[in-house]
Amino acid sequence: MATARLLLGRERWTVSAVARALDLSRSHLSAHREPKEPRGRAVRSTDDHSLLTSIRGVTDRRATYGYRRVAALLRQAADPVVANHKRVYRVMREAKLLLPRYTGLPERPHEGKVITPCSDMRWCSDSFEIRCWSGERVHVAFALDCCDREAISWVAKAEHLTGDDIRDLMAQSLEGRFGAGTTRLPHAIEWLSDNGPPYTAHATRAFGHDSGFVVCNTPAYSPESNGIAEAFVKTFRRDYVYLAKLDDAASVLRQLAAWFHDYNEHHPHRGLGMRSPRQFRALRTAA
Repeated sequence: MATARLLLGRERWTVSAVARALDLSRSHLSAHREPKEPRGRAVRSTDDHSLLTSIRGVTDRRATYGYRRVAALLRQAADPVVANHKRVYRVMREAKLLLPRYTGLPERPHEGKVITPCSDMRWCSDSFEIRCWSGERVHVAFALDCCDREAISWVAKAEHLTGDDIRDLMAQSLEGRFGAGTTRLPHAIEWLSDNGPPYTAHATRAFGHDSGFVVCNTPAYSPESNGIAEAFVKTFRRDYVYLAKLDDAASVLRQLAAWFHDYNEHHPHRGLGMRSPRQFRALRTAA
């Protein structure tokens, strides 16, 4: 064994080579060290009450300060119980003193229901654009029934839509559901849209009220409040726009009527028992 230790002292020898030379197991030649004490987690300070008192002294005066600024002020004041910002964060979290996380958007939880149990109770509307391969853009606006999902009417052109276009959409939707020449709804129907300028224009709102609509606008930064219209845009792009030839604006405008017709007649909806809007309406009418 002494010979083995002598050989191990020379750099050109390795433990494996010595073990082979002495015909011994390599583990027998390894120096055994005393096991170290297991390292446990650092003992948490028990003076959190004093730290919380100091924190409250800051937050009571500066309610908009987060934990990092609070910790900085405590260090500047040479508070004897402050350790670092991580400890301040833990104590503030346990005391529910942390500020809400900033996302850049106002928190507007949507707890309502857009869908209606019967047709002609609420119509929703939105607009979107289709980018053509030529660089042109076609702007489309539509109106959907929030029960049967039928695209009642639509307008489109190769330039931005205006309030006149949305008013035309309202008039076309009214006649599409209640017959040509109808200028006023037989009963009040909600007209739900976002806050786009063509929808919020004074003339558009006045026209809607004169036609019998209850004009409603979704809260800002709350697209889920018009979720049926948002879902329709996604479906329409996926099943029609992305599969079509979009050479230029003229070719897209020629195809739009067929796309809307196919959607109304043949597109199944899970919410409608896998029926298309027109099939669902026919079933409701027959019942």
